[in-house]
Order: sequence, then structure tokens, then C-alpha cells
Amino acid sequence: MESLRKPIDYVVIALKGMAMGIAELVPGVSAGTIAFVAGIYEEFISSINNIDLKSFRIWKEEGFASFWKRLNGNFMITLLVGMALAVLSFTKLIRWLLENEPILIWSFFFGLVAASVVFVAKAIDRWKLIHALLFLLGASLAYYITGLPPSESSGSLMFLFLSGALAICATILPGISGSFVLVLLGAYKTLIDALDEKDFKILITMALGILFGILGFSKILKWMFQHYRNITLAVLTGFILGSLNKIWPWKRVLQTKTIGKKSIVIDENVSPFSFDGDPQLISALILAVIGFSLIFILERAASKK
Repeated sequence: MESLRKPIDYVVIALKGMAMGIAELVPGVSAGTIAFVAGIYEEFISSINNIDLKSFRIWKEEGFASFWKRLNGNFMITLLVGMALAVLSFTKLIRWLLENEPILIWSFFFGLVAASVVFVAKAIDRWKLIHALLFLLGASLAYYITGLPPSESSGSLMFLFLSGALAICATILPGISGSFVLVLLGAYKTLIDALDEKDFKILITMALGILFGILGFSKILKWMFQHYRNITLAVLTGFILGSLNKIWPWKRVLQTKTIGKKSIVIDENVSPFSFDGDPQLISALILAVIGFSLIFILERAASKK
């Protein structure tokens, strides 16, 4: 794969990484969803899966070039650079939009994620009853998770280790964002405080959890795609559909919790016609259509290539 790529291909990969980074900045939107739509999800999972002891033995016995090739290193570093650039460049803009134009940005992402449901569902070769049932199961589970209230933090290191592992699993799984999982588990405040206070014991514990989660979960996902591709896609499609509950544009605030320096809003979805304020319905519909259409424009561009 690496040897067939041209410099322009890596520019495209970096842009896809930026799209994943932007998605992860929006609570409730998963970078995994964007990776799937961008056509790099399985390569991303396979590349992560190759980070193991065998790769380091190859480095020792055959040299760094063989190690880097097995890791699909050019692809991974380009993707990660793109994600990092997005986080550094767009954090303030996304934060401003979420605070000042929440309906409009949520409408755009709602359309984009809704189109992703169709996109991922199309990847299933042939729908059967088992696929439909698993699709409904995935949608129900994601809907339930996105409706849970935030928990209070636990200070135990084992809890924080597991929180990091679960959060990174959510990040690479289409449907639910890792930051949202940390909020649900009550570990978000602990992480933010640890970053502010430079508490390396907590940061290292969560980093180890993230490493454990991403290496372990990538192996499960790769195995599932190799042996039960359609079943895996059906569950993932359901997850993406269920996650729409989190990014519905019109909400009624029920309660606000302060977690560290961040305010977490507990809300419920409402109809735009019963929304308390200007629902911006026309603008919201236009942006939702743009987000929805963007997925299929990208799909057509990729197929032409």
C-alpha cells in the first residue's frame, strides 16, 4: 500500500486526519465515523493492530525500514499529524460555534452523521434478518448510552485506567466519541484537573489505559472485520444511528454541572416547534442537507479516483 502511494495521496490522508480531529472536537461525534466514511477505517485498525512485539522483533532483526513498513508508518504518521493540526487549528472555532451557533453546527453534523448511516449500511453485501436485529441492537445501545447522565468521578487508578481504555475504544468505534464516554464515566474532571495540575501519576495511568484499549480493541475489530464483516458493519451502522440522539440540534436544558473548568449541560431533545427561542429552522435544514450531501460528494469523488 505504502509503495503505491504518491505525495498527493498523503496530502489527502492528512486532510482525512484533520476531518477526524475536527469530529473528535465535537462532543458526540466520533472520529471513527469519519474514518469509515473517508475509506480508511479498516487500514487504520489494521495499522494499529500491527503495533506489537513482533514488529519490534522485526526492527531488531531486519532493521527500522522493515519495522516502519509493517507499521504502515507513513500512513499512520500522516494521519496523526492531520488530526493534531485540526485540534491545534480548529479548537477555538469549534468551541465558539458550539457556544454561539449550537443549532447550526449541530444541524450540519446531524446531516453528516445521518448520511454516514446510509453510507456504512451500503457496505453490507447482503442484509439478512440477523443483520437487521443487530442493527437495532446497536442503535438501541447507542441511544441508551447517549442519554445517560454524567457520573461523579472515582479517584481509583484502576478506574481511571479502565476509563482511558473505554474512551479510546469509543474514539475508534464509529458512533460515540471518547470525550463523551469520559464525561459519562465521571473521569473527565479528573483528567482535566490532572492536566492543569500536571499530575503525572493520573496522566500516565490513563495513557496506559488508552494504550491497552487501542491495542486490544483494534485486534478485536480486525478479527471481526475478517470473519464477520457484515455483522460488524450492521452493529456499527446501528451505533451511528443511535448516536444521532446526542447531536439533535434542538434541546431543552435541564441542568448544568460544572466539571473542572468546563460546564456539562444535561438536556433533552425537543421539537424545533417547541424550542424555547429561535429554532433557525431554514438555516438548520440547509446546513443539515449540506452535511448529508457532503458524504455522498466525497464518496463520488473517491469512486472516480
